[in-house]
Amino acid sequence: MSLVTDHIKKRIRAKKRGWIFTPKDFLDLGPRTAVDQALSRLAKQGLIRRLDRGFYDYPRQHKILGLLSPDTDKLAQAITAKVGDKVFPSGAIAANLLGLSTQVPAKPLYMTNGPSRTKQIGGRSIVFKHARVPLLDRLSSKGNSVLQALSYLGKSNIDDQVIHHCAKLLNNQDIRGLISATPQLPGWLADTVLRIQRHHHGSLLKQG
Repeated sequence: MSLVTDHIKKRIRAKKRGWIFTPKDFLDLGPRTAVDQALSRLAKQGLIRRLDRGFYDYPRQHKILGLLSPDTDKLAQAITAKVGDKVFPSGAIAANLLGLSTQVPAKPLYMTNGPSRTKQIGGRSIVFKHARVPLLDRLSSKGNSVLQALSYLGKSNIDDQVIHHCAKLLNNQDIRGLISATPQLPGWLADTVLRIQRHHHGSLLKQG
């Protein structure tokens, strides 16, 4: 038991503070019962923090404030990873992060390929909404974020400025991934992707 605990402690300390994890991250080090007992022991010692059943973090620390709250994005990733779902910031968040919108959502909302639900964890409420536009494995994070942002903006709000901005954000591999995804997209969004492709290639020709 002490050997399993020592190996788990070593792995945790090798990570940056703020890491959120579940017992599954240590099953290569010992049986599940031993891992659970080791994590419980480390939580009592104060090395890690139990956020919820089956969720822990290696908490960030502040000289004055003490232990800081866990990062919302990392919480969302950990929650969905536990059940094998994919997750991305909502279209509103993606649009803001990509510079396509100045609006900042008041509450953390994430799109997932799993069911819509709300999870209370780490002292906060995180909302997951089933994505209308698919989250694609073969597409880069930026490509998926652009799709969610465009879906959020809606057909009537896609102008030349948005097309130009997206074309600058994406690289050739992103564009190829988006083009291959067009059969899975709503018609208007597939047309938007084709417009982005034409603008992207046009910009490259001008640079050449």
